[in-house]
Amino acid sequence: MDLTTLKQLKPAEWEQAADGYRATGDMAAEAKDQVENVVAAGIRKSLRGEAADAALAELKLLAANFHYTQVQCGLVSAALNGFAHDMDAARKKLLSALDDAESRKFTVGPDGSVTYPAAAPRNGVELPPEGGSTNGLTDPTAQAVGRQAAGFQPNPHAAVAQEIADRIAEALKAASDADAKWAPKVRALEADDDLTVSDADWKDARSDMEGVREAGKAYLDAIGAPPKDGTPKENAAWWAGLSPEDREAYLSLDPALVGRLDGLPSDIRDEANRVVLDETQAAHRLQLNGIPAPPANEWTWITAGRYPVKVHTDEWMAWDKKYGDDYRRLNASLKGMDAIRNRFDQTGERGLPEAYLLGFSAEGNGRAIIATGNPDTSEHQAVYVPGTTSNLSKVEGDINRMTQLWRQTQEATPGASVSAITWLGYDAPQDIVKDAPFEHYAYDGAPAYRQFLDGLETSHSGPGDPHRTAIGHSYGTTLIGAAAQKGELNADDVIFAGSPGVKVGSAEEMDVPKGHVWNAEADGDPVPDIGRWGHGGSQWRLGGGVFLIPSDEVFGANQMNTAPEGAGSTATKGVEGHSGYWDESSTALKNQALVVVGEYGDVTKPE
Repeated sequence: MDLTTLKQLKPAEWEQAADGYRATGDMAAEAKDQVENVVAAGIRKSLRGEAADAALAELKLLAANFHYTQVQCGLVSAALNGFAHDMDAARKKLLSALDDAESRKFTVGPDGSVTYPAAAPRNGVELPPEGGSTNGLTDPTAQAVGRQAAGFQPNPHAAVAQEIADRIAEALKAASDADAKWAPKVRALEADDDLTVSDADWKDARSDMEGVREAGKAYLDAIGAPPKDGTPKENAAWWAGLSPEDREAYLSLDPALVGRLDGLPSDIRDEANRVVLDETQAAHRLQLNGIPAPPANEWTWITAGRYPVKVHTDEWMAWDKKYGDDYRRLNASLKGMDAIRNRFDQTGERGLPEAYLLGFSAEGNGRAIIATGNPDTSEHQAVYVPGTTSNLSKVEGDINRMTQLWRQTQEATPGASVSAITWLGYDAPQDIVKDAPFEHYAYDGAPAYRQFLDGLETSHSGPGDPHRTAIGHSYGTTLIGAAAQKGELNADDVIFAGSPGVKVGSAEEMDVPKGHVWNAEADGDPVPDIGRWGHGGSQWRLGGGVFLIPSDEVFGANQMNTAPEGAGSTATKGVEGHSGYWDESSTALKNQALVVVGEYGDVTKPE
């Protein structure tokens, strides 16, 4: 890039173009939300049949187009702002050097060379040192040599001119480098001119994001990163201090980072995590499509002694050795991602409110935090921790439990403002025998749960303080107990269901007001009595004991009925075993909902 071009460049014009793309992306986002949460939700609430299904399918495609448009416009806006940032820095450096040259009566040529005048004679006898011209250098070693040589010249202007020329050369090089860096990034953002948002499109969008983020490192550094290991309040303060443009830059260039920051508004985290979900799901599908299907002839029979034995075929074994692990991993993750999307698609059904994706990752066993209802504006928040064997592939059941709970709260208190949240934010034990007896899963996950609860308090924008209930099932109760034992549990009520023990020996240790710990144990649930030997707590006082669990009277929890109640239309059914606590129309679910909405007087006890 030449001197004249850089001098006349107006970075503000690029920033204005970025603002235009950002505005277009904002309009696409609003249109997507309108389609998903108003139009489609209204159809689900009121209509049934083939026509409704067809309309919903078309609306889903339309919403996908709006979302892709939002993401791409955000990337273009960030790229243009990043380019403007780099060029503005180079231009300011150039103008500063030109100002210094002018103040010293130096002349700067179109090529960036600096001409300096003759110097005054040192005495009345010697001739004045002649003037001259010098070109700038950008290599640090060459600069050092050039400036040293200029310092030996009799004309003192020579050294100053060399320094100014070097600054001009550096500015021109920085501008040329920025142009070379950003031009291919911006060209790569051109999207297909069709209305089909394919997996390849989302893969390309992720590649674009990574490219623009790398190119825009200086731009993001100038904005400032969130505090390392920040508290929810620190995260919120960082976000509040950003301009709308800077927020959009982080949302566009690092949605995974934004999506996992406790304390940020739920709609912001949802927006960020949906981008991560779209791009991750597309990448997984493309990977899976690249794997050959498993051989149809998986099994064969061989004779072993007197009896035939069923074994895998050699063909299947060869396939499994090469592809099996990836095939199962990708399918498992995609199953969980489909479950999250299914929840999005249920908004409006039987009054179900909008869903918010507050956390998502497909790494390891996966992470998923899904809220039914906006926790930032809800008067009541319920945060459910699932237990052993929970992972991304099985998250559908855990999501459904919270949609069931939300609907039951509307039965308990029609119109209640409730957000029911599934929190799969930890590595749950995956095997009942090999993993569940160990406590480290609970203690490892407890800090993240505490911080999430603190984040809900920080991001809440509704009137007054929300009423928050921590709910755990099975090993999830152990995590909640560990969270209270090792820190402050930011909750008003705690509900345990099928608890194997919570590491503490009394309700008093759960950080909630007296009388606000609740427990449900269904008939035939084997987990409490088995689990107490690994996760039960202790009371070292008269009348206490060891291996205590919330089902024990001495623990001090309010016991909730899980047996059948009532008759006719108001009857609730009983549950048995370990997994029925959230069954629709059950007594166990009814009692949990009453606690969540604060109707404690209506909670029933076991007879």
